Amino acid sequence: MRFRAPANVQLRRAQLILMLATLVPTVLMTGLGIVILAVGSESIGILIAGILVLTFCTTSITGYILGSIFVQRGASLARVQSDFLSSVSHELRTPLTSIRMFIETLRDERLTDPIDQRKCLDLLEQEVHRLQGLVDRLIELSRMETGKHQFERAPVSVEAVVRDALAAFDAATLSTPVLIEVELESPLFVTGDRATLAQALSNLLTNAWKYTPAEDKRISLRASPHGTKYVEIVVADNGLGIPRDERKHIFDKFERGRSAIASRTGGVGLGLATVRAIVRAHRGRIELDSKPGRGSVFRILLRRLPPEQAANAEQPERDRPAAALPA
Repeated sequence: MRFRAPANVQLRRAQLILMLATLVPTVLMTGLGIVILAVGSESIGILIAGILVLTFCTTSITGYILGSIFVQRGASLARVQSDFLSSVSHELRTPLTSIRMFIETLRDERLTDPIDQRKCLDLLEQEVHRLQGLVDRLIELSRMETGKHQFERAPVSVEAVVRDALAAFDAATLSTPVLIEVELESPLFVTGDRATLAQALSNLLTNAWKYTPAEDKRISLRASPHGTKYVEIVVADNGLGIPRDERKHIFDKFERGRSAIASRTGGVGLGLATVRAIVRAHRGRIELDSKPGRGSVFRILLRRLPPEQAANAEQPERDRPAAALPA
């Protein structure tokens, strides 16, 4: 079987061949055109020939630049795909290894006590659910990023989104509840999908809870108008913080900061990637302001529904007070 170089390597080779085949002859012909113009300034025919040579060289250089840009983008995409496959393989390997180990243990009858067998089966089921959850999140994120996820487009109360996010956060942090400081300016409405917007906020709250010291967690959630066209939703914490050189990639799939890895906090790096995909699908933007050791501030900006349309939207039920709420 013949070995084939990876796609990014082949594209880099194509870029080198393009340079040698196009750029080098073009440079030589440019020099020739300049000489013709300098020597044959009294002859109109030679002058035209020199201009045509220079025009051809300019076109060739432009074609080389454009071709090089497209080849470079292709190489970058191939590298991202390769890194993504490597990350997926790494994250899938752990639960698959555990599942294989438990199956071998049961198959070889190494456990004779029914209680131990039951524990082994429970752990096996837990790893299967973990694997299924990871695959489901990957599929959902992929559908969001490729535009295949069907987002609902309807008037949504920001208060209702916050309430749903807090409910999901409550369920995820039952073991160690924490006080969330909530500040809402009502009424605020946006157009979008209530469930996924709540998921984005819940992911930000859960991240803040995971990466904030247990003894002094301070997490806040604030929603307010941002000018006349936008709604600003801010999630702030006093956690580990994110260094400047990591902020550019922190929203990529399977990307986790050095501090998060060093703290041995569980996670696979899909939460913030999902948040970004949801916000982009709603034609909004997400911003990050963070200082290592002093916490992070995630800011979501969504287009605000005009007042005349918001007035016709159904007002949400106020099941929670818009104050400091236990989570």
